[in-house]
Amino acid sequence: MNGTITDVPGIEVGQAQDGAALTGCTVILCRKGAVAGVDVRGSAPGTRETDLLDPINLVQKVHAVLLAGGSAFGLDAASGVMHYLDEHKIGFDTGVAKVPIVPAAILFDLGIGNKNIRPDAEMGYQACVAASTAAPAEGNVGAGTGASVGKLFGNALAMKSGLGSASINIGNGVIVGAIMAVNAFGDVIDPANGKIVAGLRSGRVGPVRVGGEGFFADTLAMMKKPLGRGALGLVTRTNTVIGAVATNAKLAKVEAAKVAQMAHDGLAHAIRPAHTMLDGDAIFALSTGNKKADVTSIGAFAAEAVSQAILQAVRSAASAGGLPGLKT
Repeated sequence: MNGTITDVPGIEVGQAQDGAALTGCTVILCRKGAVAGVDVRGSAPGTRETDLLDPINLVQKVHAVLLAGGSAFGLDAASGVMHYLDEHKIGFDTGVAKVPIVPAAILFDLGIGNKNIRPDAEMGYQACVAASTAAPAEGNVGAGTGASVGKLFGNALAMKSGLGSASINIGNGVIVGAIMAVNAFGDVIDPANGKIVAGLRSGRVGPVRVGGEGFFADTLAMMKKPLGRGALGLVTRTNTVIGAVATNAKLAKVEAAKVAQMAHDGLAHAIRPAHTMLDGDAIFALSTGNKKADVTSIGAFAAEAVSQAILQAVRSAASAGGLPGLKT
């Protein structure tokens, strides 16, 4: 166990990024295919191939999931993932050709770094080349390279966030893992104590340390005030938390959709507010194995893994693009 989503057999993670432009992508490879579901809760999503994950539709398995920065431009990186899988003859067998099934979701990071450089097909391909079962890097990498949180007042008082992963062994050989790129409008909360870990800054300087007492303004508290209410009307839809959960438990397609739905509870536990009109929150669920487990248990621990991955994303993020991060 390495404590990340790659603890789940059949899951590989690869990442590629442009550290100067502050954008990148993360691919979750399932070379043998994975039964998949998705749940999109945010009201400003950017996605690809999510309709086919509806349980009533034909295709049962996916071969990769892509998470990328670059806003809608970043969906182009999925073409590179398809190219890689096509080269390796991995895909849905149509009888004529094997067509790789690659759902994707993007986050908006154009406001930090270089807005003219976005994840493209080449970056998606290179992320696949880098894929392995090793523990993926966290923080300012892959889809989390340009991520930030606490953006009620834009980047002026925001904080750097990133990508994080976690896994839980729930017994009987069943593992549940999560990987999340955290680019939230709101604040990241530690569910264990309800305290803000990263988010909207108060603007205080001097002896106030990053994350210390008085460092945070608290997005919900500010939304009650005239200044915060006024800012809400100016905030653009430039936020999103995207990710995937995976398990080696055997799930039907409809069960995977339920697990994706329950996984969002972890997002709501760790981010305040969550699923807003300004976020495009989306979580995929993947089943790679044949272990027997109750769907309710898988969904409950998927939510726990998501919360842990979100905390990892901000705790692993270093300062960049003028935004302070928790990692020193």
